[in-house]
Amino acid sequence: MILIGQMTATDLQTRLRSLGNDQDAAILAGFFKTGPGQYGEGDVFIGVRVPVIRKVAKDFKGLPLAEVEFLLHSPFHEERLAALVILVMQAAKSDTRAGKQIYDFYLANTRFINNWDLVDLSAPWIVGTHLAARSRRPLYQLAKSSWLWNRRISMLATFHFIRLGEFHDTLGIAAMLLDDHEDLMHKAVGWMLREVGKRDVAVLEDFLERHCQKMPRTMLRYAIEKFPEKQRRKHMTNNSDCVSG
Repeated sequence: MILIGQMTATDLQTRLRSLGNDQDAAILAGFFKTGPGQYGEGDVFIGVRVPVIRKVAKDFKGLPLAEVEFLLHSPFHEERLAALVILVMQAAKSDTRAGKQIYDFYLANTRFINNWDLVDLSAPWIVGTHLAARSRRPLYQLAKSSWLWNRRISMLATFHFIRLGEFHDTLGIAAMLLDDHEDLMHKAVGWMLREVGKRDVAVLEDFLERHCQKMPRTMLRYAIEKFPEKQRRKHMTNNSDCVSG
C-alpha cells in the first residue's frame, strides 16, 4: 500500500482510469455538451461518477500543489474534477497563507475549470471563502470576463456570502450579468437569486421589481422557483409585459 506522503498525481490517474466505463463516458460526454459548438466542446471523459471521484480524491488529499496542478491540466474531465475536490479539502484545512496560495493558484488556472460542475463544486469554497473577509473586487473583474467560466465563478463564489447572510455582492454581480448571452449564466444567476430569496424574500422581490425589463426568462424562472404559483405567474406576466413593451 502506498502511503499518502508518497502518492502522486499519476497514482490517482491510474486509480481513476481503472474505474472508468466506456458507456458512462459516452453518457457524460452528452450530458456535459461536448459536441461541436457546445459549451463543453472537446472535453473527454473516462466514465467515473462523482461519488467515486470524491472517494478516490479523499485518499489523495495531501497531494502537493504541483501534483494537483498536473491533474488540473489533464484532458480528462474526471481528473480535473478530482484536482478541484482535493483543492477544496485542502482549503478547508488551510491557514491564511495556504488559503491565499490555493486561491491564487485557482484563479491562475481557470482555463482548466471549464464546465459548470467544476465551477460549482469549487468556487464557493475556494474563492468565496477566501474573499469573505476581504475586498470582493476580484469578483467584479471576473464578472466582466469574456470567459464564460470566469463569469460563473464570480457568481457562484457569492454562494458563500449568501450562507453568511450577505447579499450585496450577489445582487451586484447579478445585475452586471443581466445582459449575459449564455443560458448557463442565466441559470447560475437565477439560482443564486433563489438562494437569496430563501433567506430574505423581500430582498429578492426588490431585485425583481427593479430589474424586470432586462431579466432573461430562464433567470427569472430559476429565481422564483420556490414562490407560490400565483406569485410565479405574476412575475412571469410582468416580465413578458416588460420585454414586449
